[in-house]
Amino acid sequence: MRIMGLDFGSKTVGVAVSDSLLLTAQALEIIRRKEENKLRRTLARIEELILEYDVEEIVLGAPKNMNATEGERVALTQEFREKLERRTGLPVIMWDERLTTVAANKTMMEAGIRRENRKEYVDKIAASLILQGYLDCRSLREAQNGKSEAADQRVYAWKN
Repeated sequence: MRIMGLDFGSKTVGVAVSDSLLLTAQALEIIRRKEENKLRRTLARIEELILEYDVEEIVLGAPKNMNATEGERVALTQEFREKLERRTGLPVIMWDERLTTVAANKTMMEAGIRRENRKEYVDKIAASLILQGYLDCRSLREAQNGKSEAADQRVYAWKN
């Protein structure tokens, strides 16, 4: 079993996947589309990756505002979540993604990646940071509780 992390944007979706032990997240790819509302190919590619990596759960970044309010992007991301759940049949957990793009850019800057080349990687690195945050929280909760309840995590992830 693996978990997929997604960073949903207006023209791209960054994709990351966990290892089979659910300890680490690896940046996988960026799915690009020409028009924001065209999701058929994006969803088809996500389905291919789900099969290839034996994914059983998806973590989708929730683009809350810095003051924790929900703007237009959250509504669009919720619609994408519903489409993902219908199409894949997998649970999709919303996870706070605030500052993941900033952290991804900082990581690339520290790695010496030139500014003009960062766009090529930022979304998939952000997806891996979203997923890693979820995996770390999940691991901590399992250690504290002795087991993990997906429904509890879904509520926890969205409210915090």
